[in-house]
Amino acid sequence: MAAPGKCLLVTGPPGVGKTTLVMRVLESLRTSNPSLKIQGFYTREIREGTERVGFEVVTLDGRTGPLASTTNSRNGSPEALRWPNVGRYRVDVASFESLALPELQVKGDTDLFIIDEVGKMELFSSSFFPAVLKVLESNIPVLATVPTPKFGRDIPGVARLKNHPGAMLFTLNTSNRDAIREQIYTHLVNLLQKC
Repeated sequence: MAAPGKCLLVTGPPGVGKTTLVMRVLESLRTSNPSLKIQGFYTREIREGTERVGFEVVTLDGRTGPLASTTNSRNGSPEALRWPNVGRYRVDVASFESLALPELQVKGDTDLFIIDEVGKMELFSSSFFPAVLKVLESNIPVLATVPTPKFGRDIPGVARLKNHPGAMLFTLNTSNRDAIREQIYTHLVNLLQKC
C-alpha cells in the first residue's frame, strides 16, 4: 500500500492545464536528476485546425497510439462500432492497453510513475485500474491526473483513488498553477531523496 503522500493526484476542470503541469514537473525532475527511472504515459489532444478530434496516448519514451477519436478511419469498421463512447469520441481500448499497461508494470529500478490520466476513457479498460492499484501497492511514488466530478459525483475508480490512504489531492485552477507545480515538484524531490 502506498505510504501517505506517495500518490499525488492533480484534478481540475478540462483545459486548466493538468497535463501541462505534469509534463513541467517531469521536465524539472529530469533536469535536476537525469538518472531517475520514470515510467508512465500521458494523453494528448489530437486537433484538426482548431477542432479537437481525439486523444492519443504517449509513453514517456515517445511511443504514441490512439486513445479516442471522432474521425478515426477505423470508426467505420464493425470492430470500431463496438468501441465504447465518451461523448462524441469512440475509445480504442485495445490501442490504449497496448501502450499504457506495459508502462504500469512495476520494475525494481523504477523511481516514479506518471499516469495522465485516470479518467472515464481509460477506465473502459478492465485491466487498467487493477494495474494502477498494483502501482500504488508497490509504494513507488505516483503523479497522476484525475477528472473533476461530473454532477457532483466521481467515477468510482477516481473516488477510490482520491480516498486511498496514500493520496494527496491538488485542485488546479488558472490562478494556482505555478504554486501547485512548485509544491508537487518539491514534494516529489523530497520523496525521491528518501527512497
